[in-house]
Amino acid sequence: MTEPNDGPTGLAAENAAPTEPLAVESEDGQEQPDHAEFEGPRRRARRERAERRAAQARARAIEEARREAKRRASGRIANPPKPVARGVVRGLKMLLASVLLALVGVGLGFVLYFTPAMSARNIVVTGTGAVTREEVLDAARVRPGTPLLQINTNQVADRVAAIRRVASARVQRQYPSALRITIVERVPLAVKDFPDGPHLFDRDGVDFATGPPPPALPYIDVADPGPTDPPTQAALQVLTALRPEVAGLVGRIAAPSVASITLTLTDGRMVIWGTTDRTEEKAGKLAALLTRPGTTYDVSSPDLPTVK
Repeated sequence: MTEPNDGPTGLAAENAAPTEPLAVESEDGQEQPDHAEFEGPRRRARRERAERRAAQARARAIEEARREAKRRASGRIANPPKPVARGVVRGLKMLLASVLLALVGVGLGFVLYFTPAMSARNIVVTGTGAVTREEVLDAARVRPGTPLLQINTNQVADRVAAIRRVASARVQRQYPSALRITIVERVPLAVKDFPDGPHLFDRDGVDFATGPPPPALPYIDVADPGPTDPPTQAALQVLTALRPEVAGLVGRIAAPSVASITLTLTDGRMVIWGTTDRTEEKAGKLAALLTRPGTTYDVSSPDLPTVK
């Protein structure tokens, strides 16, 4: 009986026989096939990376736990401070910028207020006629070289407007080194004789000058002329409403009361005006009536004007 051949041929046959995958015993005692020998290079690389990340995470957790235990043991606060929000950081930056700008502005203001860097080295006065430049400067009381920011323009304007002939005044700073004073003089509208001479009145009834009146200025005949006197205000209202060609013909206006206003023309003709009601309408009717011959013109009732 022939024995099995243990030579090379028998060995090759054994190697060619199919082999079963090795079994690996799991934690629950059951055997599972070992798939490691079937794992490709890519899968192995992914597995190794996952294992490294898991190991790093476990190391970090252990380190954090150790630090936490150390902080608790030393009595310090365990919770780390929360990071500052981006909006808060932006707000703080804007606040800091605003504070810096304010400081710069205050510093510049101090420099301009207390130093002659921008001072009134030149004072310009405009609008003068009967009022002289020297009168304006004396009333303004602004010392040349005064820093412009130290000059109270409203107070200077009030002092200049206190001049009798000045109706209004405006004061402006003109940087870097000038102060401009602009005045509007009062314009005489009527004149009234007083023991010390003729007094000139403007359209507001202000007695602003004493002296010879301009040519063709009408006289005003009221008991107590002034800006608060009703008859004075009524008479001046009529004068300002007249047409220019008629206003130049008026020699005198009388107002014993606000209801009985009369005009006397330079040629002697009389105009009965009455009250200040419908003044503009009366002024238009009077300009047309004066083209007709007569001595008395009654426009007290503008609906029925008459000429006698």
